[in-house]
Amino acid sequence: MVNDATLRDWFCGEVLPLEPSLTSFIRRNWREEADVADLRQDIYERALAGAREGLPQHTGAFVFTVARNHLINCAKRAQIVSFQLVADLEEAGVPMDALAPERQLQARDELRRAQAGLDRLPPRCREVVRLRKLEGLSTREVSDRLGVGIDTVEKQMTLGMRALADFMLGGTGKVDRASLAERSSRKRGA
Repeated sequence: MVNDATLRDWFCGEVLPLEPSLTSFIRRNWREEADVADLRQDIYERALAGAREGLPQHTGAFVFTVARNHLINCAKRAQIVSFQLVADLEEAGVPMDALAPERQLQARDELRRAQAGLDRLPPRCREVVRLRKLEGLSTREVSDRLGVGIDTVEKQMTLGMRALADFMLGGTGKVDRASLAERSSRKRGA
């Protein structure tokens, strides 16, 4: 057990100088600016409680591990994990098992949306995208299987992927043949 005077000296001499980088770390990994000061204080409190049993050898690593774990716990309690928060915590070295249920739910939603987008494509376009992207066939293999030219496969693939991306980003997901023809004529005229 560390006495109060030693603990105070450790905190003032080794933890407080980390405040600017700790504050930056919290801001990078937590989107609510209003919460930064409170989160920093919570981290200080937890660091002090942990160091009371024995001062850590590497204060910086200790404090940032406490900070990372506290942010993960706060995100779990909030039950709302934004995509940006997950991405930032991945960079911080957070074990992904901590956010696995939320990631699985998000992945299922994205898969349903992708399937709905595929279902909206015209039949040949859908088949080309399915064979190329899901089954991993080459352009030549798709061409042979469907009995169409390589150019047709490439055009259908381009149309299908653009429509699918449009749908995944909240658009209608309609195949836009006019814009493809327009781009092709500009390339030939250039």
